[in-house]
Amino acid sequence: MHIRKKDTVVVIRGKYKGARGRVLEVIPKKRRILVEGVNIIKRHTRPSTRNQSGGIVQREAPIHISNVMPWCNAANAPSKILMKRLEDGRRVRVWAINGESVD
Repeated sequence: MHIRKKDTVVVIRGKYKGARGRVLEVIPKKRRILVEGVNIIKRHTRPSTRNQSGGIVQREAPIHISNVMPWCNAANAPSKILMKRLEDGRRVRVWAINGESVD
């Protein structure tokens, strides 16, 4: 998986198509990610010692990684991320659209 935490992605499939947000968490075993402001669910919670009031809590739910594409701010367009090996042996993430380094 080439998408990492704090990357900006755009949703390309489903109910939230076109929505852009930052990746909050990556779940590699399930191939899912949490995107800020996308796939908001409402969770009904009862009062407990941690949450005194209870009530309805809104939070993000994970979406499948195949439904998002990384967003390149330099090109202002979505682009795939490629892995390139430098001369010194390091691997870096590179935008496929313009060849610039992601980090």
